[in-house]
Amino acid sequence: MALIVQKYGGTSVGSVERIQAVAQRVYKTVKAGNSLVVVVSAMGKTTDGLVKLANEISRNPNRREMDMLLSTGEQVTIALLSMALQELGQPAISMTGAQVGIVTEAEHSRARILHIETTRLTRHINEGKVVVVAGFQGTSSTEEMEITTLGRGGSDTSAVAIAAALGANFCEIYTDVPGILTTDPRLVPEAQLIDAITCNEMLELASLGAKVLHPRAVEIARNYGVPLVVRSSWTDAAGTWVTSAKPQGRSLINLEIARPVDAVEFDTDQARVALLRVPDKPGVAARLFGEISRQKVDVDLIIQSIHEGNSNDIAFTVTTPILKRAEAVTTAIAPALRNQSNPKLDEAEVMIEHNIAKVSIAGAGMIGRPGVAAKMFATLAEAGVNIQMISTSEVKVSCVVHAAECDRAVAALRTAFEIEAGEAKRDEGDEEAGGDEGVGRDKLILLSPSSPSSPSSPSSPSSPTSPTPPVRGVALDLNQARLAIRQLPDRPGMAAKLFGLLAQHNISVDMIIQSQRCRVIDGVPRRDIAFTVSRIDGENAKEMLTQVAAELGWGEVVLDSAIAKVSIVGAGMLGQPGVAAKMFEALAQQQINIQMIATSEIKISCVVPQEQGVKALQAIHAAFELAGSEKFVVPA
Repeated sequence: MALIVQKYGGTSVGSVERIQAVAQRVYKTVKAGNSLVVVVSAMGKTTDGLVKLANEISRNPNRREMDMLLSTGEQVTIALLSMALQELGQPAISMTGAQVGIVTEAEHSRARILHIETTRLTRHINEGKVVVVAGFQGTSSTEEMEITTLGRGGSDTSAVAIAAALGANFCEIYTDVPGILTTDPRLVPEAQLIDAITCNEMLELASLGAKVLHPRAVEIARNYGVPLVVRSSWTDAAGTWVTSAKPQGRSLINLEIARPVDAVEFDTDQARVALLRVPDKPGVAARLFGEISRQKVDVDLIIQSIHEGNSNDIAFTVTTPILKRAEAVTTAIAPALRNQSNPKLDEAEVMIEHNIAKVSIAGAGMIGRPGVAAKMFATLAEAGVNIQMISTSEVKVSCVVHAAECDRAVAALRTAFEIEAGEAKRDEGDEEAGGDEGVGRDKLILLSPSSPSSPSSPSSPSSPTSPTPPVRGVALDLNQARLAIRQLPDRPGMAAKLFGLLAQHNISVDMIIQSQRCRVIDGVPRRDIAFTVSRIDGENAKEMLTQVAAELGWGEVVLDSAIAKVSIVGAGMLGQPGVAAKMFEALAQQQINIQMIATSEIKISCVVPQEQGVKALQAIHAAFELAGSEKFVVPA
């Protein structure tokens, strides 16, 4: 007999008929010998309707009262589903988040879960009842016992947190699509169902806008080793398993606000190749990395900064043993990338830098926490370490520094993020490892005692084990804006100041790109830095940064809201050269210009013009042959 937590979204319980269908599914699962907790969302568009009512009353509704209002939506659903189960002869009881014992921060509209008091929940389960829980809500730990809500995707978060607290065998997320698809079926109807995906891959896809699972839910699953399966509430299809490493005794106290960083990683066997002043036009990255791929040169980080005039800079890192080959390939292709309109003025220049190291922090807990990256940059600044390159993903922030400063950087980061020195292992490619063109070298990783270390799969006969393709999914984010600060002084502490300010204003940053071209102005070396934020934060971020720019010696702050970010995700990039080249070539064939490039071990992201975002997604999805024969239609 298994203990299962099931979650049903708003469309799955959108009508009386749908609630009765869910009750039948739950009843069938219990009769198969399982114990069950069911977490539900508000019916259909109920939450949207409540928000509309509030906005008719107030232009700026009080957040406490909004929580009080919005929490009622789920209460309707839990009562109706409990009644439907009782009509089938199945004992059931409905419970609000407070009654279940979901204790959260005292943060209205965006609370994180601290812990779950499972005594009452366990008692009802042992009595043979199905416990129907209101998702999306909890209660603060203060004496006032305030009702709080968890923000967007809160029911997913509630379900996985309850599964972790109860030690459930697995958690089933029922939605209106058959599982995790290779991309949004509304944009590409031929999107293919993925049988299984790792938590790290899912974290990237979820954070890039794949709305089937919320990143916070995936974060909890990863941290506590909860096997997830995403299924359609409309069919009996197997769905998609989301697998994670087995955790090592992570505490259930401070469930969502515990240690954000699990590991400090470093790699001293690196060199950097930069190609400066290449034309800012479609096809340049495709030609460069196409040739790199043909010469079997393994690339790790790739950075393309914002353009300056009609030219751009592209930099990448390689392992030291293949540096000469990388330099030869880049030098040979540089003349072909010259700006033909004025070749003497804009000749592409190859710049090589030896003696560099890549230092990274990793952990699912950094999702949506703007202060984590800022803390890393501040720690390096305090240690006197200058940052030469930055690359970010949802579960990792990497900085390229001078090799001589690597030990100092690692020691400082280990202290700042409380990572024990003795917890170390040699890693030859975990589920995140795998550079852009397939890197397979050793890395030393310093782990916290609670860091995942070994892969595990769900204890279910439905869990598949199949070869991993290089790219699992393609995502499009149309809700970002790009900010650029020109002529930022190139010295330790600048990134810390910049991203510390953003963190103080609760502004989360996604891509971060530091230009390779350095200019000396009035005796001070300066670089441009660009980053993306949520579009709704764009104007506020620009205004705030403009106010301090002159005081801190920064140049102009530029905002561009007409961008789109298209990304590919896949742990299988390891050992499969040419992945980036194929992505860039797909964009070049559609005459789509790449404005920025950033990579992590399992993700490559490109910023393109907003009006070409959908076309970019469709072209990349086709290039990696991710389409299936079946067309998925999302229920209305």
